[in-house]
Amino acid sequence: MFFLSSLYVLLICVFFFFCINAQNNSSITLFKVGVVLDLDSLVGRIGMTSLSLALSDYYSVDRNYTAKLVLHVRDSNGQVINAALCATDYKAEEEEGHIIYCCKPMESCGGARGSLRWDTQSLSLLKDEEVDAIIGPQKSAQSTFVIGLADRANVPVISFSATSPSLHPQTHYFVQATIIDSIQVGAIVDVVKYFNWSQVVIINEESDYGNGINPYLSNALQDANARVSHRSLIPSAATDDFVLQELYKMKTMQTRVFVVHISSSLASKFFPKVKEAGMMSKGYVWIVTSGLMDLLYSLDSDVVESMEGVIGVKPLIPRSKRLGSTAKRWKKKFIHDNPNFLQAEFGLYGIWAYDALWALAIAAERVQFTEQISSLQNTSFLNSTDRFTTNISKKGPKLQEALLDVSFQGLGGKFHLVNGQLESSSFQILNVVGKGGREVGIWTRPDKILSEENVNITSSSRIELKSIVFPGDTTAVPKGWEVPVSGKKLRVGVPVVAGFKEFVRVEKDPQTNVSKVSGCYIDMFDAVMAELPYAVPYEYIPFGTLDDSGSVSYDELCFQVFLKKYDAAVGDFTATSKRSDYVDFTLPFVAGGITAVKLDDINHDKWFFLRPFERELWLTTIAFFIFTGLVIWILEHRLNNAYRGPPAQHTGMIFYFAFMSLAFAQRERIVSNLARFVVVVWMFVVLILTSTYTAYLSARVTLENLEPHVSHPNPGDKVGCRNGSFIIDFLQKSGYKNVTAYNSARDINEALVKGNISAFFSVKPYTDLFLSYYPNKYKETDKTSPSEGFAYVFEKGSPLVADVSRAVIKLTDNGRLLEIKQQWIKEVNNEQKNKDSFELAASLEDFKALYGISVGIVATCLLVFIATYLYTNRDFVQRISNSNTTFWSKARAIGKHFDQRDPKSFRSSKYREDGVDASPSTNENTRSSTVVPISTTDFNDANGDTSPNSEHTASPNLQTR
Repeated sequence: MFFLSSLYVLLICVFFFFCINAQNNSSITLFKVGVVLDLDSLVGRIGMTSLSLALSDYYSVDRNYTAKLVLHVRDSNGQVINAALCATDYKAEEEEGHIIYCCKPMESCGGARGSLRWDTQSLSLLKDEEVDAIIGPQKSAQSTFVIGLADRANVPVISFSATSPSLHPQTHYFVQATIIDSIQVGAIVDVVKYFNWSQVVIINEESDYGNGINPYLSNALQDANARVSHRSLIPSAATDDFVLQELYKMKTMQTRVFVVHISSSLASKFFPKVKEAGMMSKGYVWIVTSGLMDLLYSLDSDVVESMEGVIGVKPLIPRSKRLGSTAKRWKKKFIHDNPNFLQAEFGLYGIWAYDALWALAIAAERVQFTEQISSLQNTSFLNSTDRFTTNISKKGPKLQEALLDVSFQGLGGKFHLVNGQLESSSFQILNVVGKGGREVGIWTRPDKILSEENVNITSSSRIELKSIVFPGDTTAVPKGWEVPVSGKKLRVGVPVVAGFKEFVRVEKDPQTNVSKVSGCYIDMFDAVMAELPYAVPYEYIPFGTLDDSGSVSYDELCFQVFLKKYDAAVGDFTATSKRSDYVDFTLPFVAGGITAVKLDDINHDKWFFLRPFERELWLTTIAFFIFTGLVIWILEHRLNNAYRGPPAQHTGMIFYFAFMSLAFAQRERIVSNLARFVVVVWMFVVLILTSTYTAYLSARVTLENLEPHVSHPNPGDKVGCRNGSFIIDFLQKSGYKNVTAYNSARDINEALVKGNISAFFSVKPYTDLFLSYYPNKYKETDKTSPSEGFAYVFEKGSPLVADVSRAVIKLTDNGRLLEIKQQWIKEVNNEQKNKDSFELAASLEDFKALYGISVGIVATCLLVFIATYLYTNRDFVQRISNSNTTFWSKARAIGKHFDQRDPKSFRSSKYREDGVDASPSTNENTRSSTVVPISTTDFNDANGDTSPNSEHTASPNLQTR
């Protein structure tokens, strides 16, 4: 009986359970989601496994859901038109959980999913099934067509694998739940900037996926001052011959840095051919994008081996326990669903697919409907015969709005959509070594490369990456630009000029009959080319005749560069507007300016009175003046009323005595014998200084009156210039009619001496060199005409111009170019030094002995005075030093004591020759007893005792007599 009662109660409970369950199920809103993937591809199978796992995980975590997703899967088979048909017709198979599998229209799907049973009923995702959202399609090319259909039906399309930035914004109803390719451009460009590679070749797949990144990458490289020297498009179905032909074409170029943006399927064919072409060797750099790096594991071992040394970027996925456990469950499920695809990982596409479905499920949960209505409304006004005509969804806009507001912590980090795209994250910088990628750094926004070992370094610092293995199994950083094996040497034209051969010299070896090029500007060019981040072989080719009477037209040599007879020209070329019409100039490596030399009257110097002494001697003399005045004040302060008074008077007396001694005009009586000795020494030093100054100043003024002053020549004068120089045209345009050209400095000097010309015009470097030949004979004019300096000449559009200019700036800043000039123009330096020594000026070295002896004597007198003072007042000083007060209190007490009048000065005051009564009843101390309270008070203060019955007494030296 009890058993029957219990069974009855159990049946009642089961009945109520099913009733409640049925009621809950009836209140759940179903959202039909179409899934369009290429289920025969690795990415499609990875995405399908992630979607099914995410669907199961979400509803196992949230059991109180009010909305439920039902997936309708469609296999696009990798074709664009099939992806579009996916959104219209399909053959459905058995419903498995929340997923309805389906295949292409009018095709059998047998065997595709094991034991699944296929239905023959034809349905439509947008027309008949009325899906509320679509996940996919997989590829960017497919997405463009499907987006248009979904946009007409107001159905959201969520893609986790279409990364082309050109897809967005195409419509309001398209969401890229993936990191788009344009974000990784910052990481790639920063790698290029980090290694100072100046030119790059872009290689991309000829498809929507490959072409989408091109404008972003090109613009970013341009902003980073890296030129895109070539773009190569590789078709998805390219043959081996086509790939090899394209690689050999790039091999003949100078650029050795390649950025590759291709799919994994094309990479399996491309990189083995790269190795076969010998381009995966030392000196080459290969950078691949994230799409290939994420699927690196799926490539064959021989393909990965051919990619040894490749650098790649990949979005950084933060590690977590949840990600680890989900990856293990995903692996088991993938192997179960795809027994023939054992080599798969829960990578970027799997994680993004998982998070995309969770985001869609959260958005569906937020969409509330108060009444059951049709999710699509009739669109009979549309062409019913159009196969792609669909109804308009009412759930779609609300679902899209809720989806854009979804934010949660997913497996790939924070899931947050910005303008319909997944928010960008950090990127790993990987190096392909062995069987996979090794992390060498992390790139984070804003555009900074951070190494894990240096994350605490500020952004303004130069942050080093970990050691990178480049192609050729080397850690040495490639220069990025090498001259190809089949390339020719750079032909550099050099003008053959007579005279001024320190700058450019062309000589012929009598034995080999080979021309040898040397000179200051040649060595500068060699240093600049060596500073380039890549090797450029070149050879010098003389232009002109080698006899002394020969002359070269610089305009003609520049025109030969324009005609491509030469690739460049090196020498004393001034950048002019006429020449820049057909050649390009680098930045000047020597300053310009047109000057003239001639004989004329003197040029006065307004600071001539300071020239007799060098600056060091002036500063030392002033310091000695102040030191001597201070010593005199110390020696006379306690004895002489003239050196007493308020602090301002003390300071004035220190400076007054020293400087008035220069004119022997001081009248203050000196009392102390030590002070008298110091004054005697000081007067001797002053006598020597004034005599020397007078002598040097007289010599300078006399010599300066004999030196010529140069004024600018008049347009009517006969003037000269160097043969072949642009200055001939400049002078003629400036109004000079009588212009004569000369080849050498000797000819110019002879013409100036004989009066054939009144002035010689030249650019600043040649003027300085000419004056060095005749340092005391000519001077520059008081007017300089502006002109560009000497620069290197290259043909129009040469990529070397920018890099050579940067090298010129660098060598100018570090002083290397100046060092080369000094090595060549040694005679200039020696003659200039002789010229400078002729300009009379006394130096500190000349007075070293005098100042040394004087300072020694004055310092000795000061030390004797200090020792005498301390000995005479030893009792007082000892009591002060033994007191318990601070150091500054002791110093202040001694200072006050030193500031008082020395009692011995009262006894000797009656013998003063000036007859002034200095008895105790006069002057600042009317009674000698006034000294006692001050000293006593200071002493008491020093001991902290102010009692009137203090046992301390004044020093015996201060007692009243």
